[in-house]
Amino acid sequence: MIQIFNNIEDINTKAADIFVQSANKAIQENGKFTVVLTGGSSPAGIYKLLASSNYKTKIDWKNVYVFWGDERWVPLDDDRSNTKMSFDTILNHVPIPKNNIFPMYADSTSPEDFAITYEQTVKSILGEDGKFDLILLGMGDDGHTASLFPGEAVLKEQTKWVVSYRLESQNMHRITLTSPVINKAEKIVVVAFGEKKAHALKEVLHGDYNPNTYPMQLIKPISGELLFLVDKGAAGTEH
Repeated sequence: MIQIFNNIEDINTKAADIFVQSANKAIQENGKFTVVLTGGSSPAGIYKLLASSNYKTKIDWKNVYVFWGDERWVPLDDDRSNTKMSFDTILNHVPIPKNNIFPMYADSTSPEDFAITYEQTVKSILGEDGKFDLILLGMGDDGHTASLFPGEAVLKEQTKWVVSYRLESQNMHRITLTSPVINKAEKIVVVAFGEKKAHALKEVLHGDYNPNTYPMQLIKPISGELLFLVDKGAAGTEH
């Protein structure tokens, strides 16, 4: 399902409302809310809104458990870190227990070993079914999501929930959730805005199935809901 908005502010409001609704529903039904945050520039406005006085009191933060969809393998104080951005915009501003936050990085270990550890951590909170309540995703101009980049072997992963690999085009290691565990989620929300996303979004939604070129096509929930929140630029309806 796709919803088209006039501007980024309206997208942020819709995403924040979904976050609150998902959190309250999950906590009421299961006693906890498990959410996967996304990085990049797209979600900063959503996180700031959730940390505002109008929103943060609507959520029982002590029962919120935060994970990430992917991460650059850089220290947590590095400006390139998705985790740092999340702390700066939301996590430092809401009463969430630090033990409920699970960054995709640790010192003194390899990214490959940490991927194994992170999968075990996910299973310790979610159980073997691995069903997140809400996953937030962005989409790159090339149709990638999380660290599922075009042409990479991770796109074919069927069993592991978390994978680390070296992305040669960026000369760095990335760590990412894989499509099988993403697709188990109760709700997946993809945020995309700007004309640069229009071609990829059109191919993802309406083009031939070619996930090696457009990895976002791998995201097909088993039983949950997939929702694209986009502006007119990304939807190609601006002109």
